[in-house]
Amino acid sequence: MCGIIGYVGKKSASPILLEGLRRLEYRGYDSAGVAILHGADLLVRKKKGKIDEGIARLLKAQPAGGQLGIAHTRWATHGVPSDVNSHPHLDGSGKIAVVHNGVIENYDRLKDRLLKGGHKFKSNTDTEVLAHLIGDYYEKRRGKIGANGDTLTQAVCDALREVIGTYGLAVICTDFPNTIVGARRGSPLIIGIGKDENFVTSDANAIVAHTKKVVYLNDYDVATITGDRFDVQNLGTDTANVQISKLEFSQEDAVRGKHAHFMLKEIYEQPQTVLNALRGRIDFEGATAKFGGLNMTPAELRGIDRIVIAASGTSWHAALVGEYLFEELAQMPVEVEFAHEFCYRNCPLEKNTVLLVLSQSGETADTLAALREAKRRGHRALAVINVVGSTIARESDGGIYMHAGPEIGVASTKAFVSTLTVLTLLAIHLGRMRLLAAPRALEILHALEALPKQIEKILAQNDVLKKLAGKYAKADDFFFLGRGYSFPIALEGALKLKEISYIHAEGYSAAEMKHGPIALIDSKTPTVFLVPQDSMYEKTMANLAMIRARKGPIIALATEGDKAIKKVAVDVIYIPKTLEPLNPILASVPLQLFAYHIAVARGCDVDKPRNLAKSVTVE
Repeated sequence: MCGIIGYVGKKSASPILLEGLRRLEYRGYDSAGVAILHGADLLVRKKKGKIDEGIARLLKAQPAGGQLGIAHTRWATHGVPSDVNSHPHLDGSGKIAVVHNGVIENYDRLKDRLLKGGHKFKSNTDTEVLAHLIGDYYEKRRGKIGANGDTLTQAVCDALREVIGTYGLAVICTDFPNTIVGARRGSPLIIGIGKDENFVTSDANAIVAHTKKVVYLNDYDVATITGDRFDVQNLGTDTANVQISKLEFSQEDAVRGKHAHFMLKEIYEQPQTVLNALRGRIDFEGATAKFGGLNMTPAELRGIDRIVIAASGTSWHAALVGEYLFEELAQMPVEVEFAHEFCYRNCPLEKNTVLLVLSQSGETADTLAALREAKRRGHRALAVINVVGSTIARESDGGIYMHAGPEIGVASTKAFVSTLTVLTLLAIHLGRMRLLAAPRALEILHALEALPKQIEKILAQNDVLKKLAGKYAKADDFFFLGRGYSFPIALEGALKLKEISYIHAEGYSAAEMKHGPIALIDSKTPTVFLVPQDSMYEKTMANLAMIRARKGPIIALATEGDKAIKKVAVDVIYIPKTLEPLNPILASVPLQLFAYHIAVARGCDVDKPRNLAKSVTVE
């Protein structure tokens, strides 16, 4: 959700922090601010609104010199979006500044105690309470032992031992002009290692232009960072497991290039990302797929009796497709759970059940909690993720990387399609250990190999889809309908449209319409019908006739060569012919473009839709 970047070194901090804030914009925010140490002065600049109209303009009018600073993009939880509620927040003395991602659940009790001790607060945030708590402990420690190198770090540790909730935070103090203290629990924080300079950030995209060497902090880690070194301790164990990693993407991967929006760029990257997800994983000789990171023997994989897939948002729709894939190809019972429900409803997990979690960022709070719950109950937890070194990647027992590269647009596109590709490979891998015949497996593998070219063919229809989007851009409501493998894609198509264009859209099973929703059909409510020529084709066509009879405008997504569909649909989008289990991958692409062009036609901020964030790191 929110974003953090901090810098300490020999360069001017302000431009580095501002550049980092811009690279964090995609995560979603409502305000931004910086705190920079300039000699004995702590210079704070913060402003509600977009970076260029807010904090960037403020820094131009009121420059902040200095070689150490922290910065933040806020997505409001406690307190409305405002200049006062923006981060950074100061302690009571004005000497300590804090930026914070996450939620302090017991902030109200801490605030009451601090109020009784004479503290006064300016904002409605939980973060200001944390800043005052750190300041309170800092004054107590300084009074006892005198200010020394670890006084600030120990004050942060003291405060965090009282905190209930999640945090990724960075702290600076005027008494330590060369030190940033960072800490994390449940919200990501990364140390960037440079030459005579170091960084702290919640997202590697913010620092990839400066360094490729990073340390991913673990829960309860507290780091003391200076310009020439860093030290990490852990609140629970006093010793920390520190590993230096290398970022696998470049600065160029995180820029828009020739495209108007990141979302459009990422839609067009899908032929390559599908290829990346397949690369090195197809074994034609064995008629199977192969993976290096599952960390399970063939005997252990054959011993799985049931899979529970936990995910949220777009990943949950991918999980529904995964359910169809695993049950058909691997003959394994599958249950799909919302990650946020899995942890709290005491879902029975029988012996030999494996939890599979899906997450683009690898930091999704609900999904991480589901993974930890399964492991707590003694079950193996596997993951399909995109971000190397993310918390879910580190804490899962095994997993598969999508290799989709950075996804900046808030609305997931290429990561969704890459997830579907990986799930198909995994279903084949498990199926070949059971009842999936080699000829059928080879048929699917060859069809997977053909997908990149087929996606390019769909992308070539961009102008047609743009024109179609313009025709329907003023609609207030949409239905997306499908059956079988197409049903989850109907849900995903509706989600894409609503999250970036703000049009009310609902995804349903086409057969479910007659059980109530058909009451909403009229001549002003378009329906996108997913009707590829698959095993459900005749059934779906019958469902389509019900909508047509009530004069609802129909946009059909159909298989190339289907001439009959033109007789019953107002407009038709064609996708290349493929095998039924792979229709979801191809069907996703035109629906992404359709939603994108409608959003653009309506003047919406496609990459940063209102109220949304890329990585949801709070429950």
